[in-house]
Amino acid sequence: MPARCTHLESIKTDEPNTDGCEECLATGDTWVHLRLCRQCGHVGCCDESKNKHATKHFKKTRHPIITSLEPGENWSWCFVDEIDMELG
Repeated sequence: MPARCTHLESIKTDEPNTDGCEECLATGDTWVHLRLCRQCGHVGCCDESKNKHATKHFKKTRHPIITSLEPGENWSWCFVDEIDMELG
């Protein structure tokens, strides 16, 4: 049986707080791809970006699930369970 995410109850939103990485926008920096925190709406840059703000947000808040904000991508990731998934 495939592993399942045990943190789906943490999903509260699918609305991003900003149109770009919140921390990079504040400092005038750039990013590669964007990720949405599904608990609070924080938008952070991916681990391919030099600042890795999405992962830093998880480490600070422990909000477990992110979703890609890239056009044409429909995947999410649970940092805690280390599982990728499509939330629909």
